[in-house]
Amino acid sequence: MGDNNSRSIERIINSLNTTEGEGFIVNRSFPTRSLSYVDPFLLLDEMGPMDFKPGEAKGAPDHPHRGFETVTYLLEGVFEHKDSSGHFGKLKPGDVQWMTVGSGIIHSEMPEAEFRKSGGRLHGFQLWVNLPKKDKMINPYYQDIPSEKIPVVKLPNNSGQVKVIAGRAYNVSSVVNTKIPIQYLHFSLNPGSQISHLLESSYSVFAYIISGEGLFGTDHIPGKRGNVVLFKHDGNSIEIKSSSNNTKPLQFLLFAGNPLNEPIARYGPFVMNTKQEIYRAIEDYRNGKLGVIKPKDMMN
Repeated sequence: MGDNNSRSIERIINSLNTTEGEGFIVNRSFPTRSLSYVDPFLLLDEMGPMDFKPGEAKGAPDHPHRGFETVTYLLEGVFEHKDSSGHFGKLKPGDVQWMTVGSGIIHSEMPEAEFRKSGGRLHGFQLWVNLPKKDKMINPYYQDIPSEKIPVVKLPNNSGQVKVIAGRAYNVSSVVNTKIPIQYLHFSLNPGSQISHLLESSYSVFAYIISGEGLFGTDHIPGKRGNVVLFKHDGNSIEIKSSSNNTKPLQFLLFAGNPLNEPIARYGPFVMNTKQEIYRAIEDYRNGKLGVIKPKDMMN
């Protein structure tokens, strides 16, 4: 395939430092003033990397959601999550939790008791994926994917590897069932290596750089840690090169998905299609219709 099929860069923006939950720091790719969303993706936060002293680790206590999916991918640390439908789970390094919140639940994501007690490094990502109008009020459900079930593909020419978190890439399919066609990939490219990655020409595509530096798109635009790289809709492949100056691999997350092209109304943890549906979500939450989280010993 010639260069004419490879996408150029729309723009590169910096993620913004902000706080979430009990006050833990996140690098937010969007929504920000400069970027509202990348249809069908609504939010991307990088949690950390940060080192907690014993007793210091923070999380996101009970909060509601409706109308989309939240995806937590942990690189370091241990988190526990529970919700008002009685689901309880633990996330360890490399694990993914794919939560389709649909009609709504109350959710809590907190550092695991032992991790909070001993302290340590926390590093992970939270992605919000929009649900199509027809699926916004489906019953909530979970997909908990342990690290060992996430396929890792070695790239040709010893150029690195890719973890296939969602979608299909390099002849490997993820174990996650997605409501809409998307790819969520974690690339690790050795210094000086480059890839040409094929994808649907209709997909919205962006990358988030975790570490290292690289050149992105046909225009070879430089990007570094914390940058959000937005690709234009002008081809069916993307080119990325890891700088030969890198001492470690260029690591980045790649997100690609079919845009829903539906109206978006959002208010905090609720994402619907109209303002009326948002008012209804707030009302349902206030009236206790999204339930409450019970202590773990009461869940049995």
